[in-house]
Amino acid sequence: MHAGWVLAGALPALIAMYYVDRLDAARPEPRWSLRKVAIAGGLAIIPCFFVERLLMDLGPRVAGWDRVLFIAFIVAAAVEELAKLLCVRWFIWRAPEFDERMDGIVYATRASLGFALVENMLYLWQQQSSGGLIFMYFLRALLAVPGHAIWTGFMGYHAARRRFDRVGPGIVGGYLIAVFLHGTYDASIFGTQLYAQSQPAIAVGLFLVGVASIIIGGVALRRRARLAVELDNLAFAQAAASPVVVAAGGG
Repeated sequence: MHAGWVLAGALPALIAMYYVDRLDAARPEPRWSLRKVAIAGGLAIIPCFFVERLLMDLGPRVAGWDRVLFIAFIVAAAVEELAKLLCVRWFIWRAPEFDERMDGIVYATRASLGFALVENMLYLWQQQSSGGLIFMYFLRALLAVPGHAIWTGFMGYHAARRRFDRVGPGIVGGYLIAVFLHGTYDASIFGTQLYAQSQPAIAVGLFLVGVASIIIGGVALRRRARLAVELDNLAFAQAAASPVVVAAGGG
């Protein structure tokens, strides 16, 4: 049973990949390019593991909000979002197929979901009880896995808008947004654990903050994806029409 749940831990990320691909159905990306970025994202968990362990040793040791915030924003968010950024920057950014605004979201989410797929399976493997395994599966399937796509998707969107339209905060600003969103979610979940025994009402409130961040972030990213597709469609139509205009003008 344990091994089956661990293997099924790949499904949430695969479903999310399919969903993002459907948003880009008009001009889909090459399958190998998508797999390459996803594999890079999955492998990125290895250096993240060692960097995060080093940072954990350097941070606050006593359980409290200073430790929660350090782990959420520095150990987890800053390190993991940087790793996913580098996957996009090194493996696809300069490739000729990265030629549209929507590609920023597509490839950023693909790197993040490759990372989330491996991370999810590792979390499930560590569970000792059947109840804990099932709870962790659905918690991460509904929140953490789509969260990874949302956080890094914002980074990809802003990187692409700066690249093609010269607007927005660009890849650095997008990275900072991703770190903020990722860190906010992690802080709410870690804070829930901090108050679970002593003040359950606060724990529930913090958990709802985490849930709200995923819902609001998902809606906001979907709107940006629609805008990116609209702008890409307009650019595609203009490019397709330009030879006709030249021919008419040339007589």
